[in-house]
Amino acid sequence: MTGKVLVVLAAVASSVAATSIFLASDNEGAFDWTTPESGGTSATVIHQASNQSAAHPSSAVKQQPAPSPLGFALANAAEQYEQTVKYPPWSVPLTPAQADAYQGNRYEPVSLPLGDNGSFTVILDQYRFTRGDPILVAASIEGPQVISDKVTATLEAQPDRKEVATAALDRTGSGYFEGTVDSDHSPGEYHLIVEAHIDGKPVRHASTLTIEPDLGDFKGLGTPYVSNNNLVIPLSFAPDHTGYYALSAQLYNGDNPIAQLQEEQQMGTGTHTFKLRAHGTVLANQSLSGQLQLRHIQLRHLPDKPGDRTHYAFGPDKGYRFSPPDLDQLTDTPAANPESEQRAVLLKQLADKF
Repeated sequence: MTGKVLVVLAAVASSVAATSIFLASDNEGAFDWTTPESGGTSATVIHQASNQSAAHPSSAVKQQPAPSPLGFALANAAEQYEQTVKYPPWSVPLTPAQADAYQGNRYEPVSLPLGDNGSFTVILDQYRFTRGDPILVAASIEGPQVISDKVTATLEAQPDRKEVATAALDRTGSGYFEGTVDSDHSPGEYHLIVEAHIDGKPVRHASTLTIEPDLGDFKGLGTPYVSNNNLVIPLSFAPDHTGYYALSAQLYNGDNPIAQLQEEQQMGTGTHTFKLRAHGTVLANQSLSGQLQLRHIQLRHLPDKPGDRTHYAFGPDKGYRFSPPDLDQLTDTPAANPESEQRAVLLKQLADKF
């Protein structure tokens, strides 16, 4: 988080400094950052004063020193950072737009433009597939073009482009072409090539997807409870492989996103329990009603050594619903993080020096 703040800070400071230099060069030394509302002198009056001082040196106007653009940028950065660090990194609030962006396995349909405003679109229900699960493919071809009844889907391994599976897509009553492709292949990245004959010529549409190993089974939720200003949500998982795992999920109340939760854990064989924590800063003083839900559950098996791939698994599509315990004891007290608090103080001290 610190790196991002400093990068943003540097960018803002550079932008403000560059703007001041540009404006100063346009005004040939007569520009002043003060405004009439703050008691300063406008640019027009300064030019007049400059002309007068040329003829009457004794009547030169003494200008006030300009406030520092860098100090202003530092003060803004310090304020934003102070607001951000009140939340622990494993429990951060979510806006609806952020919740939509954080969904981990959503495929965005890609359209290939055709002549006469036509389009060739391929649709997948996700872009990461667990090995052995069927890959459902749908294709839509719109426009005045003449389309053959034969559309095929081919799976190519990367980077050698070796063909590992192919299937025919059949036309449905709704005008789509649909079919399934086998995914029982080695984990890795693949290209899905959907080919159709349009106006008598072959047209190929390429999409990227990955095949993931089966990491294990989710065993469901335990009983949530409150501890140390956190709502603790136990979620059990039985891994097929030992290693280091990271779990993330979104906490919802009805259709309203509340927080992004995450935890990391070393796992051996057998069933283990992740303890996702929703901190009081994201739950206190909220008007919650009915059950809460965990949605968009994503599990990552982190690499054992540099160069290995990160593997992914996903929880049930419907997530998990649960009735929360009494949450009245949760408070909006910022999470104790001495290191982050020291950084916020440092930013304020820097801002005061300019």
